[in-house]
Amino acid sequence: MTPVFFDCSPRVKLRVTGADASRYLNGQITNDVRKATAASTIQASILNAKGKMSAHVFISAEADSFVLDADPELREELPARLERYIIADDVQIEDVTERFSIFHIQGAAPSIAAMPTRSVTSNRYGQPGWDLWAERAQHGEIQRQLAEAFSFCDDACAEIFRIEQGIARWGRELTNEIIPVEANLEAASIDYFKGCYIGQEVISRMKMSGQTNKRLCGLISISGVPLAAEMRLGAESDPGKDAGRITSAARSARLGKEIALGYVKRGFNTEGTRLHAFQPENSSGVAGVPVEVVAIPFI
Repeated sequence: MTPVFFDCSPRVKLRVTGADASRYLNGQITNDVRKATAASTIQASILNAKGKMSAHVFISAEADSFVLDADPELREELPARLERYIIADDVQIEDVTERFSIFHIQGAAPSIAAMPTRSVTSNRYGQPGWDLWAERAQHGEIQRQLAEAFSFCDDACAEIFRIEQGIARWGRELTNEIIPVEANLEAASIDYFKGCYIGQEVISRMKMSGQTNKRLCGLISISGVPLAAEMRLGAESDPGKDAGRITSAARSARLGKEIALGYVKRGFNTEGTRLHAFQPENSSGVAGVPVEVVAIPFI
């Protein structure tokens, strides 16, 4: 792929320190925090007792701490959720959002001249890449240097790119009502052997049953009519029958197609299944847009 970089600086960033930080975090996240290093990140979900998501985070390690980052919408909610479970632990959580910038690079290793930055491998968009952490005061100069070697993918570009890659985003595919397995986060962010964490019982039961009520799927507009978030999905034989909903949509120039991500209910989410997408107020599904369920990533 053409080397590109993304500005992820708006993400909320938390530093977790203290003698009990590792043990404490392992009781909060779905992955094993011991896999996080100074050179590579891990993904993890933070759940409530019912196994539903409170956050999806990326974690890397420093000499005496762990650094978490998450979607900016969680700036208030994530620290409050983590601090709620600090009982008698030697753990401190510091919001360092305004202190650091994060740039994500894909396609080639970053090289920044004479800048005190920290580079860690990270898979944010379904492909291996690098996160470049730097003091916020260096933001402009680092962006300038990166732009000399890489194409810049702005917010609009990044949104299309993540949809093409089938990557869930907080506030769209990820909400407080979603279980991480439903969002295809199992392989990247769940460790079934690490020990107990909040919400583990629900995740373990889903693992044993091998079933979910719904699953995040790719959708393609068969007729080429644009799709939109919040469109409802209806069965092809009975468009009024609820089959799920669209969470994100875009036109993919690389595919030349109108594509979408959405949660499709069990019984309707097999690849090749045809459905109708229609606005929420159109309960009958008349004049719905025909769509087909496809595998993700699209590209």
